[in-house]
Amino acid sequence: MLRVGIAQLDITLGNREANRRKVTQWMERHCAEKTAEPTVIVLPEIWDVGYALEDAETLADPEGSGAAVFLGDLARRYGVWFAGGSVLAGTTKGAVNRAQVVNPRGLLVATYDKAHLIPLMDEPRYLRAGSAECLFDLDGVTAGCVICYDIRFCEWTRRYALQGAQVLFVSAEWPKIRIDHWKALLRARAIENMMYVVACNRVGTSKETLFGGTSLVFDPWGKALHEGGEEEEGAFVTIDPSTVEGIRDHLQVFRMRRPELYGN
Repeated sequence: MLRVGIAQLDITLGNREANRRKVTQWMERHCAEKTAEPTVIVLPEIWDVGYALEDAETLADPEGSGAAVFLGDLARRYGVWFAGGSVLAGTTKGAVNRAQVVNPRGLLVATYDKAHLIPLMDEPRYLRAGSAECLFDLDGVTAGCVICYDIRFCEWTRRYALQGAQVLFVSAEWPKIRIDHWKALLRARAIENMMYVVACNRVGTSKETLFGGTSLVFDPWGKALHEGGEEEEGAFVTIDPSTVEGIRDHLQVFRMRRPELYGN
């Protein structure tokens, strides 16, 4: 069994210290009690500075190292994982939208640079796209991370499933105006890949864009185990990734695929 925690938060644009304080306060409120089950916390997309991309050269955290240390301290203190929750990270080739996976010992064990950059948020103008998926072992569970716009690309999440992903973590800044798409796409990714989807979306307004919250957890049948509201909140859901293999064996979708028909 795996316990997943959704940290649905507002984000203060360009203010890393304020956003770190908010994450710290959320952990203090919601993670005081330790459980026997492994616990994973999911934060929103670019939780550290928000979409202040025009200031990426000065705001970007070098390789995301500062965020990794910050989350590592919290992970050790509360005995939890962080999976997802991306930051604005600086690299030698430019800034990236980088999700981080931190284990309960405080170690950064995996990263994922957003592969599909959304023009509506000016990402291609300011960011470099990633080109590799992120799969990692989470206490015996095969898990993966994607970010926001990535969920519109079913081919990408199918790659995760074909490599054995049982749980997909999604961090997002998804606008309220398209929140119906958010719900439908996440449910579809769960059903078609027969895996758990754990998705955290931010709330609040930034640059006149209202973000819709509605963080979601779907099981491999597409049943909603949690649906958040439109304000800041915290929620925990216990899932059973061991059921994934049985569901895939029952439906046999992967076995009956015919890639030779699909082309590019």
